[in-house]
Amino acid sequence: MTAEYQVHGAVAVITLNNPPVNGMGLTTRTAAVKGIQQALADDAVKAIVITGAGKAFSGGADIKEFNTPAALAEPSLHTLIATAEGSTKPVVAAIHTVCMGGGLELSLGCHYRVALPGAQIALPEVKLGLLPGAGGTQRLPRVLGLEPALNMIVSGAPVPSEKLPALFDELFAADADLLQSAVAFAEKIADVRPLPKVRDRKVDYPNHEAFLQFSRNTVKAMAGPFPAPLECVETVAASVTMKFDDGIKFERERFMHLIQTSESKSLRHAFFAERIASKVPDVAADTPVRAIKSAAVIGAGMMGGGIAMNFLNAGIPVKLLETRQEALDKGIATIRKNYESSLKKGKLTQEKLDQRMGLLSSTLSYDDIGRADIVVEAVFEELGVKEAVFRKLDAVMKPGAILATNTSTLDVDQIAAFTKRPQDVIGTHFFSPANVMKLLEIVRGKETGKDVLATALALSKKLKKTGVVSGVCDGFIGNRMIEQYSRQAGFLLEEGALPEQVDQAAEKFGFAMGPFRMGDLAGNDIGWAIRKRRYVEKPEITYSKTADLLCELGRYGQKTGAGWYDYKAGDRKAYANEQVNAMIVQHSADLGITRRKISDQEIVERLVYSLVNEGALILEEGIALRASDIDMVYLTGYGFPLYRGGPMFYADTVGLPNVVAAINKYARGHQGKAWRPAPLLLKLADQGKLFNN
Repeated sequence: MTAEYQVHGAVAVITLNNPPVNGMGLTTRTAAVKGIQQALADDAVKAIVITGAGKAFSGGADIKEFNTPAALAEPSLHTLIATAEGSTKPVVAAIHTVCMGGGLELSLGCHYRVALPGAQIALPEVKLGLLPGAGGTQRLPRVLGLEPALNMIVSGAPVPSEKLPALFDELFAADADLLQSAVAFAEKIADVRPLPKVRDRKVDYPNHEAFLQFSRNTVKAMAGPFPAPLECVETVAASVTMKFDDGIKFERERFMHLIQTSESKSLRHAFFAERIASKVPDVAADTPVRAIKSAAVIGAGMMGGGIAMNFLNAGIPVKLLETRQEALDKGIATIRKNYESSLKKGKLTQEKLDQRMGLLSSTLSYDDIGRADIVVEAVFEELGVKEAVFRKLDAVMKPGAILATNTSTLDVDQIAAFTKRPQDVIGTHFFSPANVMKLLEIVRGKETGKDVLATALALSKKLKKTGVVSGVCDGFIGNRMIEQYSRQAGFLLEEGALPEQVDQAAEKFGFAMGPFRMGDLAGNDIGWAIRKRRYVEKPEITYSKTADLLCELGRYGQKTGAGWYDYKAGDRKAYANEQVNAMIVQHSADLGITRRKISDQEIVERLVYSLVNEGALILEEGIALRASDIDMVYLTGYGFPLYRGGPMFYADTVGLPNVVAAINKYARGHQGKAWRPAPLLLKLADQGKLFNN
């Protein structure tokens, strides 16, 4: 049973028991309703306590039931709440640890609420593009007041129970026995009548019209493309302007509207995609993991320093290795500077700064890092350099140490072959800046041990990263796809667009940064080095020469103050450069291309569908385990708009037959041979299926 029924004297206790957070699934709702009915039928029972087993009162809806008929089946959450509220015997919610979403809404339907301090209280539905749909927008303002309730609902952020005294009839001492205290409280109020109901309270807020209008204006400015925050304001407003039952009806209408929006569908997709990314079909959940109590990082440049910070932030000691003392000193100074910047912004205390810097040590000798549990190499992206490093690591690292490479494109199997322990080698591709970006591409070589993969996935969580598993191929998931995106961006320049038009179209679509601003940030010389390698290894792949011409001018991007755009000292704004634009126009003339006006729609379709098409090939080859993993890579590593759910989910939304039709159209244009629809894309479109089922 997912809810247990016991009687303590004259008090019935219903304990929600649906691990890990007592989600309000159908079986739990059914058992809880039966428990209340059983208590009502027992004359010896005078009051009812509802609590939660384990580490939560209730975290709300059962995410396993999302998008299934069980989510709305009877008894619904509304029915459970109505059963508690309509009980002729007092119902007390005994809250601890976590009380969120539907769990908080259930407690608001009870006659009384008691709690332990430190319980996290929240209505986080807005984070899934929704609003509280079981009375939260109507009951919370009646208990907390209009302003604090609105703030909680619009932000979705948790608040500790001790900061919400108005919500509780009694807040017990931290060391109190919750069940014992709740039963004693229930006995005390067992005969009090009438039973207090939150629905009977009024929301009293002087000049509420002005406050609500101010809230609408503020929220609208902050919500961007997401409709849910503003809908939250409107439904909370109904708690003041409508009768309770009308407010509940209005809340339900707006909830049902939001659940159908593409923004909410995208947020819910991302929510599940993040959770499933750590599951690898042939690696069992109970696979033993290796202990990571110390780390070493090879290379103290921007990447190595950022990687070291991830370990330091997680409380793992790091030894930083460089070949020159000067480079080492510079790397350590940069790490300190980053922490001091966080200190100035109030994001870090001096104590934490000292603690993290205290975990950092440095060396110029490989002999000093041999005892580390994991070593991450972050040296220059050239196979010969990597070979030298891994041969040294193979010689000095203790047995069982994990040897990780931060390569972004090179063959991890080839790197592993430089050692006598390929089972211990794995790719950990951190994204730049490594101390900020959430994505960690975990590259599984053909010899990588299952325990090493399980350890890397567990480590990604400890480092607060979203770990996504990739197979070995040139560029893995993210960079292999972005290459096609960059190729299309280059071809668009040859045909008639200029960098600012392409970037503006991409940013209007929702990308954090267009392809040319992104190139300037990453360094155009990096792409140039990759293309030079491609010209030798894969001469059949065509590229626009505009990017090479740009690099020949020494315009490598922000680091040189000049790339596709000009940059001023202390200013990251991109300023169009007439010389660059003239070079692009001249290049078209040299190719004999008559430049044409290109629509923003064409720009977006070519950029996004190039990602989708390559993503389909990656899926087909088994490089990515699932389409949602590709979406996670792009949402957390490449600034793809969250409200569009990732490239593969976006393609599903547009309709795969429409994607195929667009690709076939572009295949008839300039550099059309760059467009060959992936067989998987054609197959799914033909069968009326989706990438994300």
